[in-house]
Amino acid sequence: MKFTNVRIAAFALALSAPAYTAQAQLPEPVRAMIDAAIATGDEEKVRTVIELARTTNPDDAVELDTILASFETNLAAAEAEAAALEKQEIRSAGLFENWSGRGELGAFNSTGNASNTGITASLGLTREGINWRHKLRARADYQRNNGVTTREQFLAAYEPNLKLSDRLFAFALAQYERDRFQGFSGRYSLSGGLGYEVIDEDDMTLSVQAGPAYRRTEFVGGGSTSNLAGLGSLDFDWQLAESISLTQDASAFIQSGSSTLISDTGLQAALMDNVKVRLSYTVEHDTDPPAGAVKTDTLSRITLIYDF
Repeated sequence: MKFTNVRIAAFALALSAPAYTAQAQLPEPVRAMIDAAIATGDEEKVRTVIELARTTNPDDAVELDTILASFETNLAAAEAEAAALEKQEIRSAGLFENWSGRGELGAFNSTGNASNTGITASLGLTREGINWRHKLRARADYQRNNGVTTREQFLAAYEPNLKLSDRLFAFALAQYERDRFQGFSGRYSLSGGLGYEVIDEDDMTLSVQAGPAYRRTEFVGGGSTSNLAGLGSLDFDWQLAESISLTQDASAFIQSGSSTLISDTGLQAALMDNVKVRLSYTVEHDTDPPAGAVKTDTLSRITLIYDF
């Protein structure tokens, strides 16, 4: 269980209440061992110690059952109070509070419309509420040689989510892209729809989203197009080991004219508590790109990640 400072305080306060009234027949060393386990607040540890005590003191089974029941009552009360305080903390938070984030900085190598190596940077911010979640992300890939820009790709997106049930949520998306080497000076996308958390485990998560979209593309050579489209995406994370994880993100804007398909596969390893290294491979395919541009771009990235 992950606690904020408020939840930790409430948890400690509730567990400080007496778990039981000691009886004379339970040996003092056994009572001391049980008290030490209860002080940790770890239910599994308390159960283990009480089961050991039951084995060595079978005549005290009734008292041991009473101790365990009292502990579980106090624990449930502590968790309920902590959850209520956490909700109150979220409701009273200011606009710039309760954000978490991730920054990346590294290098890329690209093939397709431009073949070169340069600098890549990104920033992602997430604000978790009771029913709402807000996500902001931005990425830039840039290279300049001898006064000439040879790579210039920017992306910025904002995505709010509204929780409808334990796994179902509604989403909206506003996104801006710029990639002159793919032939457009600006591409604007608006979308909304439903998402579902297919897998929600400690070591593996998978969510999918789908809905209608509107896209406007402004071309480098002049002119623009506007299209209605359909958006589908998935976000998969798998904790392969304690410090190694695999990520797979994919999205598709399907429309008349040029549809866009993107796949990003990454492998990251923890170096320190908040620092990771990530290797990723991105494929972006436009089915009908502007004249002079090729259909498929790839980017290989190596980055350092800092979580905050």
